[in-house]
Amino acid sequence: MVETVVNIERTTTTTTNGPPGGANPAVGSNGGFGSAIRLNIDYFRTTPGIIKIVEFVLGIICMALASPPLTSATSFFMFVIVLSFIITILLIAAYFLGIREALNLNINWIFAELITTAVLTLLYFIGSIVQLARWSDVIGKGAGSNTAAGAIGLFNFVAYAAGAVFLFFAHRSGATH
Repeated sequence: MVETVVNIERTTTTTTNGPPGGANPAVGSNGGFGSAIRLNIDYFRTTPGIIKIVEFVLGIICMALASPPLTSATSFFMFVIVLSFIITILLIAAYFLGIREALNLNINWIFAELITTAVLTLLYFIGSIVQLARWSDVIGKGAGSNTAAGAIGLFNFVAYAAGAVFLFFAHRSGATH
């Protein structure tokens, strides 16, 4: 059972001799939203946090090896990589900055992330297999790096699958944040 713990410390500062116009610099110009965002490095010491970093790094390696896409199969593979990479960056930022807690929306974040990660896992598997099938028997320009990209894509598929499993168990335990 994996549980993500996010500690948020909220402070309120009241000044009696503040700047003209009554603006409170401790709260910020956005009405308090900025005061709830805190850096959360502790998440990346947990197994799900480490998995997200691994997904991020393997995504960079896959992009570097498969670009520029020379075939339509590689174009699909690159689409999967870039889509997964962008979503992973957004999730890393959300955990690192504590944005989920700052928004305070009534959303089951664990379930939403589980569905997203499961879809990305399936896409990574399909994209890697297509990439390997296209480049496995080719000799010549770009064959080595594209084959390596497909193989590393399979490793990233395993990382996304592991992330989905941890999210599944977190969702099953009743966690929503």
